[in-house]
Amino acid sequence: MLLFVLVAPAPAAAAPTVLIVGDSLSAGYGLARHENWPALLQARLQAEGYPHNVVNASISGDTTSGGLARLPRALERNEPALVVIGLGGNDGLRAIPIPEFRRNLAQMIQLSHAAGAEVLLAGIHIPPNYGPAYTEAFHQVYHELATEYGTGLVPFILDGVALEPGLMQEDGLHPTAAAQPRILDNLWPELERLLQSTITAREQ
Repeated sequence: MLLFVLVAPAPAAAAPTVLIVGDSLSAGYGLARHENWPALLQARLQAEGYPHNVVNASISGDTTSGGLARLPRALERNEPALVVIGLGGNDGLRAIPIPEFRRNLAQMIQLSHAAGAEVLLAGIHIPPNYGPAYTEAFHQVYHELATEYGTGLVPFILDGVALEPGLMQEDGLHPTAAAQPRILDNLWPELERLLQSTITAREQ
C-alpha cells in the first residue's frame, strides 16, 4: 500500500522591518505623510530591491526619555531588523542634562541590540544657546555611543539642509518637503550598510 504524505510548504519569512523612532524631523512636521523622508525611504527600498518595510514611530516634540519609554512596546510589536534612533533635538532645546541624555540613548541602543536589531543613530546639531561646553558635549554623545556600541552613525541629519534657503520651513526648525530627499541621502550610506548586514544575518 502506498502512503502519500502531504507536506505543507514552509511559510515565507516575514519581511524585515526598519523601525524609526524619532521626533518631528522624522515625523514630517508640517508635511503630508507621503512627503517625509521615511516615506521616501520605503519607496527607495522597493526601487533598490530591498524587502524591508518601514515603520515610522516618530512623534513631533518627542525627547529621548519619551522614546525610551515607548521603545520596548515598539520592539515587541514590530520585531525590527534595524532601528533608526533620531532623537535629541528636543533634549538640546530644553537643556536636558548631558548624562541623562546620554543614558537615555544608551538604553535605547541596548534594548534594540537585545531585541536583535542593528542600530543607526541619526544625530542633530543644536545652536549654542547654552554655551559651547554644553553644545560640544551634546554633539559628542552621538559619536561616543556609536563607538561604544558599534552602531551606525549620521552625525547631523540636517547636513546641507539647515542653512539652505527653501529647505527649512518659516519656523527655522523644520525642513520642507523639498529637503526630504537630501535628508534621506544623508542617511542612505549608513542605512544601506546596515540593511546589507540585516540581510546577511537572515541568510545565516
